[in-house]
Amino acid sequence: MRPHSVVCRLGDRDRTRIPPATGTLRTEISFISGDRRLDFGLGQALEQLAAVGLRPSEVAVDLAVLAAALTAADTRVNRHSESQDGWTRQIALELPVSDPGLWASVDSLLVQMLNFLTGDRWSLRFRARAAGLKRLAPAPTRLAMYRPPDVCLFSGGLDSFIGAIDLLAAGRSPMLVSHYWDGVTSAHQTFCADRIEKHYPKSGFMHLRARVGFPTDVVAGSAVENSLRGRSFLFFALAALAADAIDDDVTIHVPENGLISLNVPLDPLRLGSLSTRTTHPFYMARWNELLARLGIRATLLNRYRHQTKGEMARGCADQAFLRKSAKETMSCSSPAKARWSGAPPQHCGHCVPCLIRRAALQAGLGADDTAYTLANLHAGPLNSAKAQGEHVRSFQLAITQLAARPRSARFRIHQPGPLNDAPAELPAYEQVYVNGLHEVGALLAGVVARPF
Repeated sequence: MRPHSVVCRLGDRDRTRIPPATGTLRTEISFISGDRRLDFGLGQALEQLAAVGLRPSEVAVDLAVLAAALTAADTRVNRHSESQDGWTRQIALELPVSDPGLWASVDSLLVQMLNFLTGDRWSLRFRARAAGLKRLAPAPTRLAMYRPPDVCLFSGGLDSFIGAIDLLAAGRSPMLVSHYWDGVTSAHQTFCADRIEKHYPKSGFMHLRARVGFPTDVVAGSAVENSLRGRSFLFFALAALAADAIDDDVTIHVPENGLISLNVPLDPLRLGSLSTRTTHPFYMARWNELLARLGIRATLLNRYRHQTKGEMARGCADQAFLRKSAKETMSCSSPAKARWSGAPPQHCGHCVPCLIRRAALQAGLGADDTAYTLANLHAGPLNSAKAQGEHVRSFQLAITQLAARPRSARFRIHQPGPLNDAPAELPAYEQVYVNGLHEVGALLAGVVARPF
């Protein structure tokens, strides 16, 4: 195991001496390029806000820089080579902030959130920004004419597409917030936003997009990391940046179906990289606590937390538009793998998100014209020891176990993390877990998956 330290610098003016920690591999990353412009996609986001007359507080900028530094560590420190158990890394983040006292007051909360989210051991150290760096958010280039009460995460996936449709169909004009790194994600976000803009030409919504990522060699001596457990911290921080710039009480909508949000492990093997907590209710509650303590007037809300993906599709406010456009959304965990079979990037059809998507479109719309690499699950037996059958078999085992012990659902929903922030919602969480498994079970009826 090699502990890592990621030191965030703000350009040449940031010369604070930071003593090295014994036995720790240290990486310094400068987040300033040019004349006080934040790099790695953050400056891009801030300039988009300034162009419509919006300027976030420096505390919100601090949060975005923290999220970007976390992303650098999470995606560029390899779990296999840098940890003793092949999973748990030890990472320290050192950051310059506008108000060190304020950030020190939320240190323990942040560590709790990050440890829960990624399964690592994090530590944080804050220091004051150097003189001349008190304002990093650029001044607005025009008067603010757009102050929506809603910000909506927009990933390019089916759930976020439904979330945006439901807001727009209700006459809202949300700011859609996206982040991306690869071209596949970017293409789907752009296409989906364009389709929405053409369908709702008078809505006047804004689409904030930020390409946030880091070179593969930013951490010397470590391979990249693909588990990406920390991705929602960046997503939420960018949404908070936008919400804070609006300078009012804002709801940050996090459209995610309840089955994925809970993400109860399907079997004992799905406890590491295969079981994420990106929108888990406990984690989102801690985010709301963090925003309140930082003075950011925004609240995260997942209005679909008690619905399956199929129920989201069936209840969508514009069914005809969803039917026409759903195939262009992206749910797959690894669409680029289609290239191995000579196909363009597309849904694999057999990963957990793809299976939930297929079941949802079948249950919610009665049809699915998405292109899948594995188009026919019933064509023949699937090898559960290989990628094409592994997750199918895991779902089948979970469905069988639930049928044998129906009361186990009330205990299983607590397995990924605590649900004590809203005890009155426990029956609804139990029901969405049961309904979600039944939804996938209908898709997999008659499908054979076994080891060859």
